[in-house]
Amino acid sequence: MISRTHHTLMPMTTRLCTAPIRSRGLHALTAVLFAVATPLATLVPAPAVAQAARELPDFTELVERVGPAVVNIRTSERLRASASGPSAEMDEQMREFFRRFGIPVPEGRTPPRRGGPPQEDNEPQQRGVGSGFILTADGYVMTNAHVVDGADEVIVTLTDKREFKAKIIGADRRTDVAVVKIEAAGLPTVKVGDINQVKVGAWVMAIGAPFGLDNTVTAGIVSAKQRDTGDFLPMIQTDVAINPGNSGGPLINMRGEVIGINSQIYSRSGGFMGISFAIPIDEAMRVSDQLRANGRVIRGRIGVTIAPVTKEVAEAIGLGAPRGALVQGVEDGLPAAKAGVEPGDIIVKVDGKAVEKSGDLPRLIGATKPGAKTSLQLFRRGQLKDVSVTVVEFEADRPRRVAQNSEPQPAPQPKTAIGLAVSDLTDAQKKELKLRGGVKVESVEGAAARAGVREGDVILTLDNVEVTDAKQFSAQVSKLDKTKPVSVMVRRGDWTNYMVIRPAPR
Repeated sequence: MISRTHHTLMPMTTRLCTAPIRSRGLHALTAVLFAVATPLATLVPAPAVAQAARELPDFTELVERVGPAVVNIRTSERLRASASGPSAEMDEQMREFFRRFGIPVPEGRTPPRRGGPPQEDNEPQQRGVGSGFILTADGYVMTNAHVVDGADEVIVTLTDKREFKAKIIGADRRTDVAVVKIEAAGLPTVKVGDINQVKVGAWVMAIGAPFGLDNTVTAGIVSAKQRDTGDFLPMIQTDVAINPGNSGGPLINMRGEVIGINSQIYSRSGGFMGISFAIPIDEAMRVSDQLRANGRVIRGRIGVTIAPVTKEVAEAIGLGAPRGALVQGVEDGLPAAKAGVEPGDIIVKVDGKAVEKSGDLPRLIGATKPGAKTSLQLFRRGQLKDVSVTVVEFEADRPRRVAQNSEPQPAPQPKTAIGLAVSDLTDAQKKELKLRGGVKVESVEGAAARAGVREGDVILTLDNVEVTDAKQFSAQVSKLDKTKPVSVMVRRGDWTNYMVIRPAPR
């Protein structure tokens, strides 16, 4: 039973006066109010009011049409070790929080009570709840990968309360899309919409099981499209109320079509705060097709690590507007390295398609079939350069080994006008870092320190000029205009980035 919280409701009226009003004053006040109310009443014609009422969305038909194709997903896993310690105690505290406020306790792993018997290994334990929707009448169901990740058993419950044990067909963590299969026929299905027709401000609806409350309907509007959250896909942002348990459920437009999979929320409390994100259905369907065909997603890679290009860096290096993907590192033996891509390059086009932001690059390359050739346009030290790469299949990242050397270190040069003292790299360091030149920062202060340069960094370029050694670096510094900012390309560990050194304010 859900407990009700009693609130004191204030009437939606304002008292004008509590003192007795004389007859003459009362008549005068009545006349004034009538004179004011009469023109106000004529400002909004009755047909306009009726038209506005007709335009308010009605979701009842959508719920009846789409609701039967939305399912509840319950998962369990076998414990490999007994739950105990601080994490178990915290789980129990959270469950007590739900009980106190009359909210159904989410079905998840139940820790042993303090003083109770230990749980046996391999004992099935309820793990969590989520949502999903039926793609095909023969039982293919789409949900989030994080809903079924690590589950040993998946139970799908339909709106008519039938339960089925589901088989995980495949899950792709990079897009957070998963497909499971139940053995059934003649099931109700969703209709897939066109993401290109979705407009910001349009009404949308979600159906799911927040906190285990099956078939909960919430509604709102599309707040933004193509929202980059750092994931592999651009997301649809809405203000539809999404809470734990809604994950995997459909985001539905006013035509009753699924346009996204509810996946994430922005929250400081763990609950809904007005910002939620959904995976665009066109991308989800592409992943779903591969999962159903291969059990996994095959995507391409070229072997680079990237970062965004800031406005400050773009202006300093002559790129103009901030665009493209800054190459911070290049992996040995992979296509980018073989094609001559270098750290510090900015990839601005892939096969003629503009890379507007860094997140576009992995999506464009990931969608390229392994084995296919593709062209990259690079911005390198003020000039554009085209290279051709052969895309390979994405595999797990391999850790890089950093070798140590005991070769004597060159003596540092005196500090320059921008606050840097540098030294030449040894041959062993150049070989290890796979560099032709560059200088190592021995100490830093002033403008360079404010820009973020650190001791131990390697300076590769200064003002778009390649650095060969400490002597050439110092000569280049002496030619700089001390009143203008200057860009430096910095190697730090396995990463390469640009920094802008600005003169001290006067």
